Amino acid sequence: MESPLVLILSAVAAAIGAGMNAIAGGGTLVTFPALVALGVPPIVANATSTVALWPGSMSSLWGYRAELVGARRWAIAFAIPSLLGGILGAVLLLRTPERSFAAIVPWLILGATTLFIAQQPMTAALKSWGMKHPPLHGEDGKLLPPSVAFLIYQFFISIYGGYFGAGVGILMLAALGLMGLTNIHQMNGLKNWGAGVMNLVAVIVFAVSGIVNWRIALAMGVGATAGGIGGSLLAQRIGKIWVRRVVISIGLISGVVMLFKLR
Repeated sequence: MESPLVLILSAVAAAIGAGMNAIAGGGTLVTFPALVALGVPPIVANATSTVALWPGSMSSLWGYRAELVGARRWAIAFAIPSLLGGILGAVLLLRTPERSFAAIVPWLILGATTLFIAQQPMTAALKSWGMKHPPLHGEDGKLLPPSVAFLIYQFFISIYGGYFGAGVGILMLAALGLMGLTNIHQMNGLKNWGAGVMNLVAVIVFAVSGIVNWRIALAMGVGATAGGIGGSLLAQRIGKIWVRRVVISIGLISGVVMLFKLR
C-alpha cells in the first residue's frame, strides 16, 4: 500500500511530465525515473507512467483546440499508424528486455533534437535551391492529408512510443517541421493527438497484462490532466520562439541525461 506522500509525489511528477509533453515532449524522463526512485519496479514504472500520462495528452488537446481547426484530415490519417505502432510497441515491451531497447533511446532523442534544430536552415536551403514542399493546404484552406512517407515514419515512431516513449514528441515535431508545417502550436496539437492515440492502445495492453500500479496511476492521472491543460496554455502564451527553445532544451538535456544513465 503506497503512502500518501508517494501518491502526492507521483502526481506532482505527472503534472510536470504532462506539461512538458504538451509543450515539447520528454515527460517520460520525469515520470519514469521518479517512479523508480519511489520504489516502483522499472517495467511496472514504465507501464504505469504510460497509463498515467495519457489523460495529460488528451487534456492538452483542449488547450490547442483553436490551432487544430482545419487539421481534421491530418488528425484522421495520423491516427492509423499511431494506433498500429502503439499496439506493436506495447507488445514488444512485454516480450523483450527493456535494456536492449533503452540503449538507443538517448541517440534517438539527440538525433531528433538535432533534426529539429536544423529544420529551419534546411527548409531555407531547399527553397534557395528551388526545392519546395508539396502543397500543404487545399483550396478550402484546410491542411491536406500527410504524405505516405510521413505516415510510415509515424508508424515506426509509434512503435517506439508504445514501448518507452521518452522523446517521442520531439521526434514527431522534427518530422512535422520537415513536412513544411511552421506553426509550432498546430504542430504541438497534432503531436499530442498522435501521442494520445499511440498511448491509448498501450494503456489497454498494459491494463490487460496486469502490470500497472493503479493506485499510483490514478493519482498521477489527476496531476497529468492538470499539467496537460496548463502546459498547452503556457506554450501559447510564451510565443513560438520560446517554445522552440524549450523543445531544443528538453531534447538536449533528455538525451544527455539518458547517456549518463547508461554508463
